[in-house]
Amino acid sequence: MKTKFLLVTMLMLAMFLTACGGQGAPAVNTAVSGLTQAAPTLQSALTQVAPTLESAATELAPTVDSALTQVAPTLQNAIQNLDSLVAAFQAAGMTVEPGGTIDQPFFTVQGQSLKVNGGDVQVYVYDTADAMEADASQISADGSSVGTNMVEWTGTPHFFKVGNLLVLYLGDDQTILALLQTVLGSQFAGR
Repeated sequence: MKTKFLLVTMLMLAMFLTACGGQGAPAVNTAVSGLTQAAPTLQSALTQVAPTLESAATELAPTVDSALTQVAPTLQNAIQNLDSLVAAFQAAGMTVEPGGTIDQPFFTVQGQSLKVNGGDVQVYVYDTADAMEADASQISADGSSVGTNMVEWTGTPHFFKVGNLLVLYLGDDQTILALLQTVLGSQFAGR
């Protein structure tokens, strides 16, 4: 499986370099030269690896999904503050723009707003996980209230928690939600 992936990757790189008309680095040229000796033509190499690129992608998809599943818990353990959260978002391919501070009367800490792939995300960093859990326990299952406060959010609320951070995404973009779940795990409250 790894050999197939490597061969397909190298062949795509060779096609890219050929299409661009550029010269690659010596190591790449050596690898491409080795590939061309191993397979007389790109077409025959692709035929040897997988009958179609679709079947190659189908074979690789479970590997990618399982890799993300295995990496997510490690990534979650590494998130300790706002900077490490932003770095985790960026490592997952998200664009992150900092916003201003947020004061919510029902949370005991000040929050920081972010634009993550264009979506509104609020991050609350607590001194301890226990302090975060105390605030998180006040949030209703659907996210419509916090303690005795009924909240009218600007978008659909999705609450996540990791370490000592409470993260709130306000919106319905399924791509953003999937990326947040990859980095932060499942939401614990919201719709």
